[in-house]
Amino acid sequence: MKASMRLSEAFIPTLREDPGEAEIVSHRLMIRAGMIRKTAAGIYTYLPLGLRVIRKIERIIREEMAGIGAQELLMPILSPAELWQETARWEHYGKELFRCQDRHDRDFCLGPTHEEIVTDLFRQEVRSYRQLPLTLYQIQTKFRDEIRPRFGLMRGREFIMKDAYSFDTDESTARKSYGQMYDAYQRIFTRSGLDFRAVEADTGLIGGTSSHEFMVLAQTGEEVILFEPEGSYAANVERAEVSPPTESSDESRLPLEKVHTPGTKTIEEVSAFLHTPPHRLIKTLLYQTDQEEVVAVLIRGDHQANEIKIKRQLGVQELTLADPATVQAVTSAPMGFAGPIGLRHIRIIADHAVHALRNGIVGANEADHHFIHANCNRDFTLDMVADLRQAQAGDPSPRNGKPLQATRGIEVGHVFLLGTKYSEKMKAGYLDAHGKEHLTVMGCYGIGVGRTAAAAIEQNHDAKGIMWPLPIAPFHVHLLPVSPTENVLHVTQTLFHELGDAGIEVLWDDRNERAGVKFNDADLIGIPYQVVIGEKGLAHKTVEIKDRRTSTVTQLSPSELVKFFRQF
Repeated sequence: MKASMRLSEAFIPTLREDPGEAEIVSHRLMIRAGMIRKTAAGIYTYLPLGLRVIRKIERIIREEMAGIGAQELLMPILSPAELWQETARWEHYGKELFRCQDRHDRDFCLGPTHEEIVTDLFRQEVRSYRQLPLTLYQIQTKFRDEIRPRFGLMRGREFIMKDAYSFDTDESTARKSYGQMYDAYQRIFTRSGLDFRAVEADTGLIGGTSSHEFMVLAQTGEEVILFEPEGSYAANVERAEVSPPTESSDESRLPLEKVHTPGTKTIEEVSAFLHTPPHRLIKTLLYQTDQEEVVAVLIRGDHQANEIKIKRQLGVQELTLADPATVQAVTSAPMGFAGPIGLRHIRIIADHAVHALRNGIVGANEADHHFIHANCNRDFTLDMVADLRQAQAGDPSPRNGKPLQATRGIEVGHVFLLGTKYSEKMKAGYLDAHGKEHLTVMGCYGIGVGRTAAAAIEQNHDAKGIMWPLPIAPFHVHLLPVSPTENVLHVTQTLFHELGDAGIEVLWDDRNERAGVKFNDADLIGIPYQVVIGEKGLAHKTVEIKDRRTSTVTQLSPSELVKFFRQF
């Protein structure tokens, strides 16, 4: 990577106006700053300035992977369907999997992740416990046919990812490998200059027994994070646990009563009609599963169902809300009036908060009617009570009971402890010291490289443009001569060479443009330090150093610049 560059010779096509297609800050600024250009929906070309940032993130990743003994390889993008069929993910991955055929009509896919290929490699090449532990990784382009690609590099159909895979002899050594990778991720994102948090997360399509997401904290983030302000617990909203209520109601159970509630189908409508707060109501949600079962899920009126938790409790992969015809067939009533009382031949499961509720209000399975004073174990029976709702700010922490707080974040990394999910299906094992065969225990670990660059912008920008963290900035110093005199040119050229020779990466704006144009582009591109060289300053034997983030200005003699920048 060339340390120094003249802007007149660089391909950095900046834009004055915001692109109409851009939806979020990073998307807008990466296009305006000449870092990326759209090829198709969710598919981008990295221009030289953007690629410099990508390469710096990759370098940090490679150094930290080497530090824990991970070895780099490069696997094919094209994967044969047979491997994916072994793990059943050919069917389960769904429409996000880019599928294709060769000229012989053999099925392939473009890899969104590489568990199958790396596990196949392991079972062909590793036989003995002496070859373990083993961690392999690659940095490579991945493909996912997103239903709605958006937000630039945040949610694309083609993207750069670092994916690593660990192989161990047993669960305890696998957890050690997981811990080493977790710590390496902490260092990677710290070295990248990002404010982030590791949070507990759902394992999703990858599977496994546990996982953590690494979230860059930003108010524009898509995901909500719940955390203990003074504790160690943090989880995304999909994974965050909600403890059962610690106190049971001492309210007396009142006689069940059916009431006429004409035209009131929603929680808000029923609450207003009965002059009752939403937390007194019980929603009965009818779900259809991939096992061709209809299940009733009971959630308190002021809470939201967490479908990931529900799927985990039911042990199913797919879960969809029942259509009106199914609701009518199961309850004998139109949508909006379902309730647990009198439901037959389906399972009824409830969130802890419903189980603790006395004298609730439920649908009566009859148009325009509800029951008031409904109580579980008296008026209806539950097949399961579990944590089924989405946690929210103010809920007690499952660790210490103190109220959780919420913030937003952008997922840039994810680590999974897979266990034997893939090794069992693909028969990937090793022989121990006594010649007995065992399945290898696996982990997998991903970092979205382009997404990390975009997240850095979401966290580091102002109204003028980007404010790059120094470790991943495309250049360290932006030279801005503002007087077209021979003296200014001579000093600028000298600084350009001296800084470059010292290993300080410099972009020199040598264009014949007005000072205002140069300053605007410099703020837009966001290189951490701007050095302004003008006749007025040189008359006092100084140049001006502006910190892009703080706008702090320091005046130094040109001879002091190399020493000044070497301290960072």
